[in-house]
Amino acid sequence: MLKIVADGNIPFVEEAFGPLGELRLYRSRQIPRQWLTDCEVLVVRSVSRVDRSLLEGTSVRMVCTTTTGTDHVDLDYLRKSGIAFANAAGCNAVSVVEYIAAALFELAEELAFALDHMTLGIVGVGRIGSRVWKMAEGLGIKTVLNDPPLARKTGSPLYRPLSETLQADIITLHVPLTHQGPDATYHLFGADVLSKMKPGSILINTSRGPVVENQELIKFIRNGHIRAAVLDVWENEPQINTALLKEVTIGTPHIAGHSFDGKVRGTWYVYKHVCRHFGIEPVWKMEDHLPVPDPEMLETGGGYRSWQEELGDLIRQVYRIREDDQNLRQILKIPEEERPAFFDKLRNEYPIRREFGAYRVKVRKHDALKEKIATLGFGIAD
Repeated sequence: MLKIVADGNIPFVEEAFGPLGELRLYRSRQIPRQWLTDCEVLVVRSVSRVDRSLLEGTSVRMVCTTTTGTDHVDLDYLRKSGIAFANAAGCNAVSVVEYIAAALFELAEELAFALDHMTLGIVGVGRIGSRVWKMAEGLGIKTVLNDPPLARKTGSPLYRPLSETLQADIITLHVPLTHQGPDATYHLFGADVLSKMKPGSILINTSRGPVVENQELIKFIRNGHIRAAVLDVWENEPQINTALLKEVTIGTPHIAGHSFDGKVRGTWYVYKHVCRHFGIEPVWKMEDHLPVPDPEMLETGGGYRSWQEELGDLIRQVYRIREDDQNLRQILKIPEEERPAFFDKLRNEYPIRREFGAYRVKVRKHDALKEKIATLGFGIAD
């Protein structure tokens, strides 16, 4: 039987990993190192750092993270130490794209612009960025793509220089956090790049907090060069810059990828990796643990001035991004020393948010809307 240590905040961690052996759960950012002395498998989330100082001298044979990102794990150390690694690449891609959609429709309503008159610059066109691209194109939003590694690999003119992408009306970031090399993304959007964005444009960051130099962003919002900003990720989480929170149009506590489906999918992906690595027949299935949404059937109808208003209302029926924003802003009312714990609490106790695909939409009028509704991921009722 395997000896497993895992983050207790991972959905269904006990149901999935409990039958595989002896399971011990921790519930903070810090992993109890003494538990790893005779542990074989360590399962973490992005809030816990995994490196030499944690693992050296332990019996850990495999490290898994239920997240797509891996910047919290010292992969070089794992390779040199012969420790197997697995992540849940792509598990939250749908969730992040739906967050972007919710943000776009919210901004369009609040700032009174037509989405199909805007240009969206997508920086990073991997698992998530490529889905954002497909969604935007399906809604009639023009896109400009920037991804230097893909540009070099494919030679495709589809990928444009960053300087060109910065002239888009809205910029959304979907890059990993890297500190070295020609494509380093740490503080990629610092003062120099922020100043080259189109005046009056909008910035959205759901990638990693340090990709944007937070203190500099405050200046560009205050002087009006950046019209609005949507931040789900922050430098120095969970001790976030509350001065920046006051300036952004929408601020959320690193939950863009926190749809219930995405989190359970992360558990499932990693569970399968562990079973495969140790030659165990997998029996746990994620679909057995996804609740049916109430209501499951949604309707659209008349009375709307535009397709944009109608789709915005449809999204708000299943996900109100403003509620996440309002919840995070409560952090401004509590003592500074209590804020990191409050930020973590918002993430760890995040309510169930089903992905759009869990719902079916009955389109009573405007059959032309069906294609756009399907583009967003909703099912169409017969």
